[in-house]
Amino acid sequence: MDRYSRMVQFFKVLLPLAAIIMLSTVFLLSRSIETNVSVPFAQKDIDARLAEQVVTQPNYRGTTRKGEDVQIEATQATQGSEESVPAASEFRGRFGLLNGGVITLDSNSGLIRPDLGTATFVGDVVITTTDGILVTTDLLNTSLDEIRGDTPGQVNGTGVIGDFSAGRMTFGTEKKDGPVHILFTDGVKLVYEPEKAER
Repeated sequence: MDRYSRMVQFFKVLLPLAAIIMLSTVFLLSRSIETNVSVPFAQKDIDARLAEQVVTQPNYRGTTRKGEDVQIEATQATQGSEESVPAASEFRGRFGLLNGGVITLDSNSGLIRPDLGTATFVGDVVITTTDGILVTTDLLNTSLDEIRGDTPGQVNGTGVIGDFSAGRMTFGTEKKDGPVHILFTDGVKLVYEPEKAER
C-alpha cells in the first residue's frame, strides 16, 4: 500500500471521529433552557382579555370588486356580549382609489362586519382626501365591497375653495366604472375664500 492510500485510510477514520467530538461538545457546552419564562401581562389582564375576548391591533385588508385597496385597523377590538355589540377603539381606514387617490378615515371607535361587507366609524370621524378635502362628522357608514359611504348626520369641512357644512354627505361612484365623487346635501353652506381657491 502506497503513502497516498494510507493517508486516505487514515482520514476515513479521523474525520468521522472529529465530527462526533464536535457534535458532542455542542450538546455538552450548551446552556440549559429557561423554563420559567415570565409573560409580559399580569394575570388579571390575561383574565380580563379572556373574559372580554379582546383582540389587540386587529387589521382587515381586502379589495373591492373593481380592485381598489381597502384597509381597516384599530388599536383593540372586543367581541361583545349579549348586552353589548362588538366594537373597536381608535378605528382607522384607508381606501386606495384606482386613479392613485386615497381616502383616509379616523374615528374614536367603530365596527367592522366582513360578513355584511360594511364598516362603521363612530365618534369624531375625520375624513381626508388626497385632493385637499377634510370632513368631520359623528358617524360614517362605509362599504367594504366598493368605495362607498354616507353620513346620516351633520358634516363640517374644508376644501380648496373654503369652509363648508352640510346636513349629509355621501361618496361613491355614479356609474359602474366611473370615478369616486363626494356629494353634500341637506342644507349646504359654503364660506367661499377666493385666496384659498387660487393657491
